[in-house]
Amino acid sequence: MLHDDYHIRITGRQVYDGGGLEPGEITLQTTGTYRERPGVQFIAYKEYDEDDPRVCHTAILKVEPHRLTMMRQGSDTKLILEKGQRHLCLYDTGFGTFSVGVFTSELNSTLSDRGGHLSVKYTLDVDSALSSANEIEVSITPVRS
Repeated sequence: MLHDDYHIRITGRQVYDGGGLEPGEITLQTTGTYRERPGVQFIAYKEYDEDDPRVCHTAILKVEPHRLTMMRQGSDTKLILEKGQRHLCLYDTGFGTFSVGVFTSELNSTLSDRGGHLSVKYTLDVDSALSSANEIEVSITPVRS
């Protein structure tokens, strides 16, 4: 079943390990599509380039029990967040692609056919050295209830 016109709110928080960088939080509010199939949900929305708002990519979140895959069309980025597991993933910065380790400590979903909430806690490491601790919260609600 395809559901168009969903409000999507994504809040991401990062705490960096060393390096003197301040913790950060970013919230994105947009509309997109939400599709549910047996055992899997897909959330898709457009991400616009900060330097050139005419350039955009479609971000796709694939949600399965205990697993979230984050992808961006037109790039090599593919992050796999699976509760209790570490995955070696590709991340495309726009200037090049590199491998990062992703360990997911928590993944909770209340997504249903009308939307819902998803929260994830994970760490990123580069060359097995901790880079940051991260949290993502995603809320999906129909534009027209």
